[in-house]
Amino acid sequence: MAKKLSAYHAKRDFSKTTEPTGAERTVASKAARFVIQKHAATRLHYDLRLELDGVFKSWAVTRGPSLDPKDKRLAVEVEDHPLDYGDFEGTIPAGEYGGGTVQIWDRGYWLSQHPHKELEKGDLKFALAGEKLRGSWAFVRMKSDRTGSKRNNWLLIKHRDEFAVDGNGDAVLEDDRSVASGRKMEAIASGRGKSPAPFMTKKGPTADAIWHSNDAGSKDEAKPPRKAAARAGPPGRRSAKSRAAAPEPRKISRAVTSAKARKAFMPDLIEPQLCKPVEHPPAGAGWGHEVKLDGYRIIIRVEKGRVKLLTRKGLDWAERFPEIAKAMSILPDCMLDGEIAALDSKGRTDFAALQAALSEQKTGDLIFFAFDLLFQEDKDLRKLPLVERKQRLERLIGVHDSGILRYVEHLTSAGDEVLRSACRLELEGIVSKRLDAAYHSGRSDVWRKSKCRVGHEVVLGGWTSNNGADFRSLLAGVFRDGRLAYIGRIGTGFGQAKARQLLPKLKKAASKASPFAGPNAPNGGANIHWLKPDLVAEIEFAGWTGDGNIRQAAFKGLREDKPAQEIEAEVPAPAEDMPMVEPKPNTRTKIKAKAATAKRLAPRRRRVAVEDGDTTVMGVDISKPGKALWPADGDVAAVTKLDLARYFEAVGDWMMPHIIGRPCSVVRMPDGIGGESFFQRHAMKGMSDLLDVMDVSDERQPYIVVNRREGLAALAQIAALELHPWNCIPGNPDRPGRLVFDIDPGPDVDFDVVVATARELKERLSGLGLESLCKTTGGKGLHVVAPLIETARAATDWATAKDLAHALCLAMEADTPDLYVVNMAKSKREGRIFLDYLRNDRMATAVAPLSPRARPGAPVSMPLSWGRVRAGLDPHEFTIRTAPAILKKSKPWSDYDKARRSLADAIKKLKRKR
Repeated sequence: MAKKLSAYHAKRDFSKTTEPTGAERTVASKAARFVIQKHAATRLHYDLRLELDGVFKSWAVTRGPSLDPKDKRLAVEVEDHPLDYGDFEGTIPAGEYGGGTVQIWDRGYWLSQHPHKELEKGDLKFALAGEKLRGSWAFVRMKSDRTGSKRNNWLLIKHRDEFAVDGNGDAVLEDDRSVASGRKMEAIASGRGKSPAPFMTKKGPTADAIWHSNDAGSKDEAKPPRKAAARAGPPGRRSAKSRAAAPEPRKISRAVTSAKARKAFMPDLIEPQLCKPVEHPPAGAGWGHEVKLDGYRIIIRVEKGRVKLLTRKGLDWAERFPEIAKAMSILPDCMLDGEIAALDSKGRTDFAALQAALSEQKTGDLIFFAFDLLFQEDKDLRKLPLVERKQRLERLIGVHDSGILRYVEHLTSAGDEVLRSACRLELEGIVSKRLDAAYHSGRSDVWRKSKCRVGHEVVLGGWTSNNGADFRSLLAGVFRDGRLAYIGRIGTGFGQAKARQLLPKLKKAASKASPFAGPNAPNGGANIHWLKPDLVAEIEFAGWTGDGNIRQAAFKGLREDKPAQEIEAEVPAPAEDMPMVEPKPNTRTKIKAKAATAKRLAPRRRRVAVEDGDTTVMGVDISKPGKALWPADGDVAAVTKLDLARYFEAVGDWMMPHIIGRPCSVVRMPDGIGGESFFQRHAMKGMSDLLDVMDVSDERQPYIVVNRREGLAALAQIAALELHPWNCIPGNPDRPGRLVFDIDPGPDVDFDVVVATARELKERLSGLGLESLCKTTGGKGLHVVAPLIETARAATDWATAKDLAHALCLAMEADTPDLYVVNMAKSKREGRIFLDYLRNDRMATAVAPLSPRARPGAPVSMPLSWGRVRAGLDPHEFTIRTAPAILKKSKPWSDYDKARRSLADAIKKLKRKR
């Protein structure tokens, strides 16, 4: 229910107003209830509320209802209200939302044959049976509001029936008397008189008593109270058309009495239970810990073989997942809570793979992971303890095992131990649940989630482009106080292919106005395109900045299963253990809803390591850790010296095999990429002892060598932003250890052509018996790298390596002179690709795999599998922010050593071809 009442809570400060929070439990009713509250706010009006789906759908009728069918009263639809608001009578403090006196002017029961369908259509016909209002009515949405505008104005119209009055329809409003307390507005405002008799939270009058009808279908029509009838005047004539316009009151009576014999029946939709984010999982007994899944939350409803796959928005996705829907059709009538997910090669749920399966309509391998059973045949299981629900669920799945349906196990070990294991397995995290708790819709403290990596859902409010054309970044927000607050940009995680898929959806949701509110909202411009706040995206990010913005955010995909209004900042709270609640024998655990609060859900300002005093990385104390080496780009946070050190720590194990034992030049920029820079080859006085030196023949000064992972932190300390090692065999500068071909395109060459060039080089090297790998340069090109092995039988030198590389590039130029050029003169590169073979010399360097580049956006030289080197590759997606996570998932260049081949053998093959 939390999402339905989010707007209601956001507008109120319950420390100042006595309005209900929605925590008070309301009694079940045989028929839906209504209440009309006379509200003396800035302007006197009447609030008409209809009970539907566990809340009050609410309208503010500006001049109050009229019994004259000729009067069409403006009714402004407002936020849903909790059911216990039906018993509220009192004064809202001045200065608060809706400040003024509230009176329960009328209340009773209502009925509509098709309320959901008619509300959506904008033409709701309904019957009222109250103490002051009775008979048939209609809500008609104004035509200007059927076009999708933000207005939500309706007309309240009395149908012509025996309760209608021709002329002076406002007479009914003269009764300034509360039907709950008998008090007038003045008495309520001054606090005099008795409290209102409860109607929603305790046993009130029965529907039958209100309707004055009997179970046998008496011919007596329901009549208004005597005083109301005296004021109403002579009844109008009721036409056949008006009789058919809305249900008659006594039909409600029959519906009410027939409900007495019903067993528990499955509702159309149950709002799922949600987790409270915490920093650490709970300790102690009484908790079950499940693996956190990375998929789409779905409640499956099966009735007489008909299957619905219901999202949190209430959408039925059975057609989107036909294989799952078909597999579930063999189940008995039930409702299951779980997630649909895709698995990667290691058995982990993969959100990107799930999206790809949906996009390509290849959903046959997807799995529904069930972790709760809410209904089973005619039994409502939600009040049972979780442990009992899961036992029933396990038995149900065991009997109807289809392979597509899987039961989610839980562990009762210590929460911290389970989380550590999940993180070692590179899982999302865990969900901890009270085993003795009932199922409680909405966010609850009895379900808690702890994550291994920081993820979040955000609402997209806009996107940016380069010169109005190319896709560049997304503008993200979350809802706070009912308004969309801007929290920063998402600048990575989408290559060209993903951007092409995303752009049509963005353009479909385009808006002329910014959806963001608040002082931090971004200004517009030619390169900013606004969106309606409807699209929800899942991201990974490095944490929150001091200003409450996301740091180093990467796009994972769109979420169509979650409504945008639900997306608020997740603030992980310390996990405080709850006392163990022992259920009484033969009783069910009762859960009381906690009082909702309207406090601001701003992200906790995550303290950076500077504030924590944690500025030591791999044993190196980083001075001036907050120094920006790559400046902020718009609202994308700067990359600091400490960030660089931690990046080297994260990628060091992958990076070291490609730099160890080789002279390494570094590009230092003490003031960041906008300041002065210098290229350092040789060791200097005072250099860290974590860095080694190497004497090179014919060189007077020794060269820097990085032989240990901790040396990378020492380089970060001196603001070494780029690493450029030699390409020799480790420990022997005079022997080539790899060939490097630098594909350097002219400014007007499409990157897909660069990709095609890399693949052509791969084929030509393969023809010489050389295996090759590929990486981005961190700039506009690609490197193709051929690892070499040297044996005593077939030793080679740098001159030989350079000659082979030169010959290969010349052959490509000769075959395609309009595309390739070997001459390094820039004047000859226009519209063509420079094939740079000059990296293959003794003292020549190439940027190291995974080395950052001193360019805007903090790009890195990213090793790639050949499977990723295809059309649509976007080199800009590989940055300090994204590379560590990509390495963990894809493990590129893991076969580098196996790819080593003999250069001498390649030379022989080249000579034979000539």
